Amino acid sequence: DILVGKVPDPKSQVEQITIALIYKFMDDMDKESVALGGNAAFFAGDYEKFSWTNIFDPKLGGFDMLNLYSNAMVELNKNPGIPQLFRDIFKNAYLPYRDPETLKMFLKIINEFHYDHSEKLGDAFEYLLSVLGSQGDAGQFRTPRHIIDFMTAIMQPQKNETICDPACGTAGFLISAYKYILKHNTHLTPDERKQLIQNFVGYDISPDMVRLSLVNLYLHGFTQPKIFEYDTLTSEDRWNEYYDIILANPPFMTPKGGIKPHKKFTMQANRSEVLFVDYIAEHIHPISGRAAIIVPEGIIFQSATAYKALRKLLFEKNLLYGVVSLPAGVFQPYSGVKTSVLLLDKTLAKKTDKILFLKIDNDGFGLGAQRKELATSDLPDIVRFINKYQSAIIGNDFSGLDLENLPPNVLLVEKNKIAENGDYNLSADRYRVDTAKKQTRFEMVRLGDIADVISGQSPESEYYNENGDGMPFYQGRTEFGETYLKEPKYWTRKITKTAIKDDILMSVRAPVGPVNISTQEICIGRGIAAIRPNEKILLTFLFTFLRFNQENIKGNGGAVFDSINRTQILDLKIPLPLLSIQKEIVAKIEQYEKIIAGAKQVTENYKPEIEINPDWEMVSLGNSDLFQIESGGTPDSTNNEYWDGNIKWTTLVDLPQADFITRIKDTKRTITELGLKNSSAKLIPANSILVSSRATIGRIAINDIELATNQGFKIIVIKNKDKVSNEFVALMITQLKYKMETLAVGGTFKEISKTNFCTLEIPLPSLTAQAEIVKRIENEQALVNANKALIALFEEKIKTEINKLWEA
Repeated sequence: DILVGKVPDPKSQVEQITIALIYKFMDDMDKESVALGGNAAFFAGDYEKFSWTNIFDPKLGGFDMLNLYSNAMVELNKNPGIPQLFRDIFKNAYLPYRDPETLKMFLKIINEFHYDHSEKLGDAFEYLLSVLGSQGDAGQFRTPRHIIDFMTAIMQPQKNETICDPACGTAGFLISAYKYILKHNTHLTPDERKQLIQNFVGYDISPDMVRLSLVNLYLHGFTQPKIFEYDTLTSEDRWNEYYDIILANPPFMTPKGGIKPHKKFTMQANRSEVLFVDYIAEHIHPISGRAAIIVPEGIIFQSATAYKALRKLLFEKNLLYGVVSLPAGVFQPYSGVKTSVLLLDKTLAKKTDKILFLKIDNDGFGLGAQRKELATSDLPDIVRFINKYQSAIIGNDFSGLDLENLPPNVLLVEKNKIAENGDYNLSADRYRVDTAKKQTRFEMVRLGDIADVISGQSPESEYYNENGDGMPFYQGRTEFGETYLKEPKYWTRKITKTAIKDDILMSVRAPVGPVNISTQEICIGRGIAAIRPNEKILLTFLFTFLRFNQENIKGNGGAVFDSINRTQILDLKIPLPLLSIQKEIVAKIEQYEKIIAGAKQVTENYKPEIEINPDWEMVSLGNSDLFQIESGGTPDSTNNEYWDGNIKWTTLVDLPQADFITRIKDTKRTITELGLKNSSAKLIPANSILVSSRATIGRIAINDIELATNQGFKIIVIKNKDKVSNEFVALMITQLKYKMETLAVGGTFKEISKTNFCTLEIPLPSLTAQAEIVKRIENEQALVNANKALIALFEEKIKTEINKLWEA
């Protein structure tokens, strides 16, 4: 919040916060050393003047403070008295602004960090990395943690194996592999741990990313992390280094003019994604190496010479054994790019004549920009299947796999079938007989025969405005509503391509396929195409067909994001019933949509209302006769002995419902007795009320089991059950969300303190009245849930109606 005015780039903000956190951390370690009878190490001799304490000397004026701090950032990497790691962190660091007031406010916030618990710095840093987001100009997108862990689980790294990420970013893959090994080797000796840490290596071309990796690994127990500033594609210095496992999400975008690699690559190409796969294939161990690599769709099926040659290389060298298709929304909100994971294994690929294709429809999160966590995920089942398949190939025993009845998202294809036409296409849909030869009783026509298509074109940015001057301008999917366009955010005085009222608008990139209807004449940007139906097809019929066949509209797998061009849209195949049949289908679907709209009115507008009788006693949550208020805590995240125990441990992910009260019967994470003992977490008895009290304030749960929580909760333990019902208290807390938010304090993440939480008041009628109120609200919520089920039912009916178009 403080830096954004002076340092608008998120990556640069994270860089400045990282430097400041480590700066203070070094000073704190000096103070601890002196307190224990030792000497300062980081700020001693000629560098003592740069100590954090001196920077806060009240005698320093604003510009003196700024000069001292900016000089320290430049000079500390030369300090011979500090470990090389810390010199590397300060390498090329500088202060990008000269405003003493901004610096003073910024350092004041950093100074509030106290590292009395070792996880505090790690928690802060993990948050910074989580919001770092996209480095779009380099084609890099931060890989979501659950996808990293998914790929690691497929690789199953062992304690004696070397592991590399040649485009390591913030070292997420290396840390995931390290945690996986610790989880599966709980009794490592000190010497084994020391050797284990030596097995991890990362490269990155960006000094900023190297700095972030060094810090991240240091905070996870790596005292001397092996992260190198290295251009994997143009430098030869480390060409002769090989690894048992490589895990990577390399940059997809190629700089203008291409890359000029050295001559040791097998591939003669200048696209970064091709060269990175070639590099990884070359640098896994020659006998038993393996890799998991995220790649853009171009590598999977595009016919460009370099892509075809790369796929052929993976076949001829017996490297590829599997392809995992990831959902297009995995990298939201930064990009709608469609990606897959290539699975390479020099042992497995030689032992099988097939390629395994797997499709992930649900990665555990919604595919919209918010990426809300879902209750289910395909990932655990996919990992289990791949691990069983790996074992079956190694043991040449497939009795544990029913290969005749594979799940619908799993396909095995013979290598010779993939290679037969010479393009080595790795798109699973090409080999699915049932989908490739759909039959229908209706005539199949090109979309171009029943509609015109207008490609959008964006005017130059200087013509945009937000004050209503000119024609409304729409540029992409984010401006779509459920059926009709949202109100315009921008207008333009320069008209390029236009859509008119009742044109169907299709998102043509990031992601491909979603449709909306225009409500007026608008200017359309390059992220949209307008589809204008002719007299042969009804607007509502075509719109509904496209809307419910979105997953079958394929783009061309661009390097950074999927896209589709006008010719491809014109060539889309559409079943065309007679107009009279179209009208029948549309009438039925419109009836279903009316039911859905009515049910949504209920679900979106329902809020429990409780009429408070003025005669009821008001009691505060701080009333110690009735309630005991507790907070939670987090064991040291770097200590493996504190995690995966028998104590349930709740975080916000266990409370997915923002509107209703969650009943917690299990938790996603657990801690050990030792972890509980060595943290501020406490055992909470069953039937207590959990209230999220920071970041997301006001989610409510009742725990059906004994558990502990992290520090993001205030817990209400009922002490007098003769006067108070836990369900009633939970219900009343739902009415206090706004009040809690007004009492919360803090910067980016506001939090309601225990003191302020205890001031909240709720009415306390008789137990009988409490039970009646709870029962009435439960009945209302049951009706709301029934409407949610109704929405799902009739959306499925619409899909069924559309699918009938394909019936022979």
